[in-house]
Amino acid sequence: MSGRERVNREGDLVLVHYENQPVVYARIQAIEPDIKRDWYQVTLLILTIPHQVVTWILREEYINGVAFTMGGKDMKMERVEVDLTGPIHGGDRSPSGSKGSDKSQKVIAFKKQH
Repeated sequence: MSGRERVNREGDLVLVHYENQPVVYARIQAIEPDIKRDWYQVTLLILTIPHQVVTWILREEYINGVAFTMGGKDMKMERVEVDLTGPIHGGDRSPSGSKGSDKSQKVIAFKKQH
């Protein structure tokens, strides 16, 4: 791997592919060495309802996006880049619905109604 590529680590969000189809998002909860040399126990929080916690034993390259098989099925974990500095609504529209700069965006508190 070149020095420019970022490796996945605890807290990262990944998109899990099954049989070459994206199926679920997961957060990497922990990466710990396995008893087998060069393998790691990767604990994932699978973001489904209800959520699930699973531990997979993977090599470092599999953690970082190289395809692998599990039970004879093709799998892959693809890192999801989250840009927290960009527009909140995914376009160039401000939260008020009018086009404008990021300066027009504001945080709205959730208040309990009585």
